[in-house]
Amino acid sequence: MSINFSQTLSLIERNCKLGNGRISGNVNLLSDFTADINLALDFVYATIFDCGGKWQFDDSNHTDYPIITTNLVANQRDYSFVSDEAGNLILDIYKVMIKDPNGVYVEITPVDQQSDEDMASFYNGLNTTGTPTRYDKTANGIFLDVIPSYNSTGGLKIFINREGSYFLTSDTTKKAGFAGLYHEYLALRPSYQYAYRNNLSNIQAIQNEMLIMEDKIKKHYGKRERDVKRRLIANVEDNH
Repeated sequence: MSINFSQTLSLIERNCKLGNGRISGNVNLLSDFTADINLALDFVYATIFDCGGKWQFDDSNHTDYPIITTNLVANQRDYSFVSDEAGNLILDIYKVMIKDPNGVYVEITPVDQQSDEDMASFYNGLNTTGTPTRYDKTANGIFLDVIPSYNSTGGLKIFINREGSYFLTSDTTKKAGFAGLYHEYLALRPSYQYAYRNNLSNIQAIQNEMLIMEDKIKKHYGKRERDVKRRLIANVEDNH
């Protein structure tokens, strides 16, 4: 069962024995618990992203896909990516495609210019131009191995992970953008933090429920790729 923001606050009130409406009726408490709920949301998404696999998670409250495009500019090697078009913080770049001179998107190869071999084209100062085939992620941007020799509208396509859609104190019916079966976690983690800060007697019970829910989230998203056939790989041990 999924729960909305108001229901999440009510569950926290019950867990922490605060009384009905205590959080929503107190500006300071509402602000504090909204921040804790959003931190719990961050933890859930970090957990989901760690599950990896070929299925890329994204908050269902976002109105677009986690793919951004930008223009490829002749004689420009580096491109900065801090946030998507809606202002959501980009957490990771996991695939880059580039339009070749014929207007066809092709995937280019990620490399590390600081440790991989044959990286001279990134830093030798010759500024060779052409069609890039590799990229290096540094800080909040990417560097192309050769400098583009042409302009291309929407010539860079970046596949990303991004932050979730956070709650505001004014939200009431909004729900978190992950599986509704686990929305209770957004109440459990803030409840645990409040119980810890205030030395509540039921802190251990809340913590146990929180840890059980974390494990369920990991298992759920670790098995999300039902359309991908799983293989058993033999573990060969060398006994010599």
